[in-house]
Amino acid sequence: MQSLVSRLSSAQTTIFTEVTAKSNQYHAINLGQGFPDYNPPDGLLQLVGSKIKESHHQYAPMPGVIALRQAIGKKMDVKYGVQLDPDEEITVTAGATQAILTAIMALIQPGDEVILFEPAYDSYRPSVELAGGKVRSVLLERGDFRIPWQWVRASINDRTKLIIVNTPHNPSGTTLDKEDVEILSSIVSGTDIRILSDEVYEHLVYDGREHSCLLSHPVIRDRCLAVFSFGKTFHCTGWKVGYCAGPAWLMREFRKMHQWSVFSVNSFLQAAFAEYINDESHYAYLPSFYQQKRDFFREQLEGTGLTPLSCDGTFFQVVDYSAVSDLPDTVFIDTMIREVGVAAIPLSVFSAEGHQNESLIRFCFAKTEETLAEAGKRLKKLR
Repeated sequence: MQSLVSRLSSAQTTIFTEVTAKSNQYHAINLGQGFPDYNPPDGLLQLVGSKIKESHHQYAPMPGVIALRQAIGKKMDVKYGVQLDPDEEITVTAGATQAILTAIMALIQPGDEVILFEPAYDSYRPSVELAGGKVRSVLLERGDFRIPWQWVRASINDRTKLIIVNTPHNPSGTTLDKEDVEILSSIVSGTDIRILSDEVYEHLVYDGREHSCLLSHPVIRDRCLAVFSFGKTFHCTGWKVGYCAGPAWLMREFRKMHQWSVFSVNSFLQAAFAEYINDESHYAYLPSFYQQKRDFFREQLEGTGLTPLSCDGTFFQVVDYSAVSDLPDTVFIDTMIREVGVAAIPLSVFSAEGHQNESLIRFCFAKTEETLAEAGKRLKKLR
């Protein structure tokens, strides 16, 4: 019998695939997987249509269409005060997950150790393993999901080469503040540790907060690759277009990996985004847009027995269900899908160790008010 040794022997089908399949099977409202149930902005759709009719059908340049890279550079300067060379410091990618894997492959060598904070977006760990690295996990604080910086310092050794941060944070909805960034800066200063900053929810920050772009910090700037997503920003996750930004010396290594995996990204979508993001109003409204959805969803949770935790950013709401069940989170989710008709994601799957059996699940509120209201109505059956 033929056999094959898997490079990811511990990896299985993602929880998102499983929950979506089960949600479809039971005709449940899917608040699990993180995608909107509404279309991208009309203006963007019209631009895409016009670009399809133009001559944007052949390979784009490997780093991305220059007009888009220039528009990204302008946006980063206006919003964060970060000056980037579009020729050397910005690369357009086939979504953020591809950018994350590409960055990890570029930034570490086999045997290097990588610090990541759990619970964490589920692509980080397998990406490190594919690159031959070793994960050193630091558990976020219970309750508020803040980074325990004392444990970060204790985890660093001469094999530590990369720290992965995510702000706003998926799945918890927390954000890094200026003090966090200063502490991180002090930790890596004088070392050869690089930073990978996942900032795909950069525009989804609430209650007057401002996003902390790590490239805006002078010490971190020269050792950081930051990843962003047009899909998350403009409600078009299926288009799979994002970008990576960082200093030229790291971007050269990033592009070496990028050219042999994806090479180039959809040409007419790049042409459309290049024009669309030049207007700041096309993304400036997003904090209030999503805060309204967050607040509306939290209102729908009243009377369900589910207790929402703080949500500073992203389009995810973590809730504590301990008042209505003592089942493990994976079992509770399965029961909720079958008996209540609403799907969510168990928080334990975002952590290989720790944060188990804490009665926490994650909902996505990037949905229409009609969808969220119906979900709230069904969730009241939990009481």
